[in-house]
Order: sequence, then structure tokens, then C-alpha cells
Amino acid sequence: MDQMAQKVKQWIDEKKDPRSAHWQAGLEAVMERFFSDMEPGRLIPVHPLEEKDLSVFKKVLEQLDLSPGLLAAFLPPFVADSIIPPDSAEELVRIEKGKPSYKIIILRPGKEDRVICIECSEYAGRPGVDIFQSGALLGSFDYETHEVCISELPKAIRAHIWEKNNWQRKEYISYTMNWFEKVEYLGKAEVTVDENYSFLHSPTVIKSNRIDALFLLLYEVLHLRFQDPEGLYKDVAAIKKKAENKEMRVSTYNTLSQKYLLDLLNVVKKLELVDFTSFTNVENEGFKNEFVRTVRKLVADLDAMPLS
Repeated sequence: MDQMAQKVKQWIDEKKDPRSAHWQAGLEAVMERFFSDMEPGRLIPVHPLEEKDLSVFKKVLEQLDLSPGLLAAFLPPFVADSIIPPDSAEELVRIEKGKPSYKIIILRPGKEDRVICIECSEYAGRPGVDIFQSGALLGSFDYETHEVCISELPKAIRAHIWEKNNWQRKEYISYTMNWFEKVEYLGKAEVTVDENYSFLHSPTVIKSNRIDALFLLLYEVLHLRFQDPEGLYKDVAAIKKKAENKEMRVSTYNTLSQKYLLDLLNVVKKLELVDFTSFTNVENEGFKNEFVRTVRKLVADLDAMPLS
């Protein structure tokens, strides 16, 4: 008997409804199948999105607010159409067979995994949210339309699966970076965020100020992108190969770092994520100093990066 089947047996032995037990196990099996693609705190499509899927994904991405340890999968019709509850569980059926389904599965790992399944297709007869733990259906939310379902996601997520324990510094950083990347990707500031957990909005959560917080965010974003084989790492590798000596290499890294740092600052300014006009003279001076310091830090990172 495999691990998932053992879970189901245990839940049923504990007098849980077999229908919800099997459905939760099925949802967890889906997440397990795509586990290697998952990134904590981010909504990940489990299949390449077609143009019609992309508009739904962007609407969900704008509203879905995940704490750093949650795993979330976006299932377009190609995958979601085949993920259906047991026939006997009529209360869990939210869309007719044959209609294109858009599902979101969110998993909070722990001693007792909690799972949320969301049906947000415009073709759903009952768009809504179902919450499971230990093989039991803890609760459901039904919405009149898929638009209302998507707009209400922040409330449901924060109330029923959000990680509420004391966060560490790295978790505040991860949460804020994930929000910023959504803002940049969608090209709009109106992306759901809990300002009490974003260190850009509330620098005191990491014992910082708004200038240092801004440059920390931009540094962390670029640091990650420079290491991404599908991202800016290609630029770094090209410089390492072409530079004739260390001086030329460092100079080129400096130019590269300034360019991408300025690009991100332009995003921040364009979308008005920070009110630059409210900076004091001290903060303006600190801004200049932090820009220079951040560039130096990025250059040092790039120069120390091994060439694979």
C-alpha cells in the first residue's frame, strides 16, 4: 500500500467521510506529481498556458496572496478537466463535465497538511473554495460568479491557510520579493499585499528604514536573477568569457549592475510603489549612498560567481 493510500485508510479509520478523504488525497497526489515545479509562496502553472488561459491566470495572480511557505498550483483546463471529485461527492462538484475548468490547489505542509481547492472558471455552476485537513472537509465558500470568487480569494486564503506563526527575516524577504515580481510582471501596483508583512511597506518588520528596505528588495531580486540560468546569468557568463582581465571584467559588471538596478528603480517610480517626493534631505543622501553600495555589492557577487 502506497503512502497516499495509507493516509486515506487512516482517515477513514478515524471516521472521516470517505469521499472527502479520497478527494483530499487526490489533490495532494496532484501536488506531489508537480512538486519539482513548485516554488513556495508563488502561484505556478502546471502546464504551458494558452492565450485564453493567460487572462485567467493574471486575474488570479493579481488577487492571490500567499504566505512564504504555501505551495500553489494553477491548473488550466488541459489538466483541471481531468481532476474531478468522486461521483458520490455531489457537494464538491462545482463544474459540469465537459466545461473548461480552472482550478487552484494550495497546500500548507505540516504535521497535518491543509489543502484548499478553488474552482474559478467562468463556466462553473458553483465557483468557490473547499478546505480540507486530515481527510475532512473543514468548510466551503460558494460565490455567485467567478469574478467574485477571484476577488474574494485574499479573505479565504488569509483566514484558512495563511501561515500566521512568527515570521523570520528570510520569510519577510521572500514574501515581499514574490509580491514585487508579480507587480513587475503584471505592470500594475494594484496587486494584493498585506502591508504588515511586506518589508517595503513596513520596514520595521526587518528592523530597517524605507531607503535601506528599498535597496534590499532590489538587491535580492537582482541577486536571484543573476544566478538564474534562464535569466541574467547568461549576461554574466558572456562577460566572464570575453573580459581580458579583472579590471575590464569588474568595470563591465559595474555597468551591468547599474543598468539593471536603474531598470528596477524605474519600475518602482513608474508604478509609484515608493513616494520619492516625500524623502527628506537625509533620505535623499542615503538613497545616493545606498545606490552606490548596492552596485558594489552586486559587482562583488558577480565577480565571485563561478562559471558553470
